[in-house]
Amino acid sequence: MSQRYRITRSFQENNPEPIISLEECKRYFETKPDFAYSTSYTVTGNSSTMTIDGDFFLWSHGDAVIPFRHYDGDLYVAVSNEAVVPKMIEVASELQADLSEG
Repeated sequence: MSQRYRITRSFQENNPEPIISLEECKRYFETKPDFAYSTSYTVTGNSSTMTIDGDFFLWSHGDAVIPFRHYDGDLYVAVSNEAVVPKMIEVASELQADLSEG
């Protein structure tokens, strides 16, 4: 099972931008060639397929596609692959946000 992390500004008391808006994410991720925006994410298992609606920034890393989901002013990502850790730290740093587990 993978851990889920939140990229957030909610812990920053004096930040003039306390949330990470969807528009800000779209501007940020459109400058990243290895990310693509999608309004849904499809998970395929051994015997079923599930589509989740939402705002996703899909990171392509080799054969893997790792979703960063924007929800309620934060970004969420599951660490299902070791390569996700430095990428989520990079994203959090460039968005001037913090990381928290959950």
